[in-house]
Amino acid sequence: MAALQIRVNRAEHAVDVSSDTPLLWVLRDTLGLTGTKYGCGVALCGACTVHLDGEPVRSCVTPVGAIGAKHVTTIEGLSPDSSHPVQKAWVAEEVAQCGYCQSGQIMSAAALLAKTGAPSDADIDAAMAGNLCRCGTYQRIRRAIHRAAARAGGGR
Repeated sequence: MAALQIRVNRAEHAVDVSSDTPLLWVLRDTLGLTGTKYGCGVALCGACTVHLDGEPVRSCVTPVGAIGAKHVTTIEGLSPDSSHPVQKAWVAEEVAQCGYCQSGQIMSAAALLAKTGAPSDADIDAAMAGNLCRCGTYQRIRRAIHRAAARAGGGR
């Protein structure tokens, strides 16, 4: 097994893992980036969402060998000091309750806002449909996304 080269949060890493190892376990166990959570293991809950060249992907089902030269961004890499507009809006709207799903929610929301500066409720619902929140904070999530869009200059 040869070491694979991957780019995570703007840094190059050599990881000595099998190419079929899910990216989630490389991030958590090999690189120590524990902000990305394990939820269901079958890409249904969204807790493990990271960006792959800016696109939200479920790291629990993404083999590390399939990444190639693409850049991975985790919740830790979204902003070094939690100053991303989505992170600030999450705090302002008091979105988190248990907090377990929040890194995946934030990563999906950030990907949406990177593409759609002023998302409608329907845009938000579509982009966030794959992220489950057991605490049911969906209305606060929607408000936070609108707030982040407004802060970034695109929304209501």
